Amino acid sequence: MKSNLKIALLLIIMTLVMACKINKNQKEMDTNKNELTEIFPKGNPLPQEWFTGKTYLHSMVAKDKNNDFSAGTVTFEPGARTKWHTHPKGQVLIVIGGSGFYQQKGKPAQVIKKGDVVNIPENTEHWHGANATKKMVHIAITNYKDDVQVTWLEPVTDEEYNGVNNQK
Repeated sequence: MKSNLKIALLLIIMTLVMACKINKNQKEMDTNKNELTEIFPKGNPLPQEWFTGKTYLHSMVAKDKNNDFSAGTVTFEPGARTKWHTHPKGQVLIVIGGSGFYQQKGKPAQVIKKGDVVNIPENTEHWHGANATKKMVHIAITNYKDDVQVTWLEPVTDEEYNGVNNQK
């Protein structure tokens, strides 16, 4: 009887060790998966004076003597969006994750998703952001005119935003 108990205990211990090893391997695979799907770090929180909801910027290129533009990734958590704004020399958005919206003032909103490129003309009033249920990440390449790259306007109202989300 004692040998059967020892065998049973040994089997239980071996099963627990295997379960721990499988769990550790799964965590490592999950970490590797995140490293593969997230190209750039999330970055730092952006000011609420320009955005609604949680947004983050990872700066990649700053304006300097060689570049008359800046580039960075912007992460929009679900429901987050810019305020209405313009760019004196335009902007390009390259969506690298999730889905959201881009809307020019007076026009219907467009659904944007991973792989989409939006070329925003100069001085065009617009907003962009995540949809209500999924985050969106895009690279924003924004040109400067003198030392100005953006003019912030009023917030996108909840009514405007909810209307866009209900149309998708």
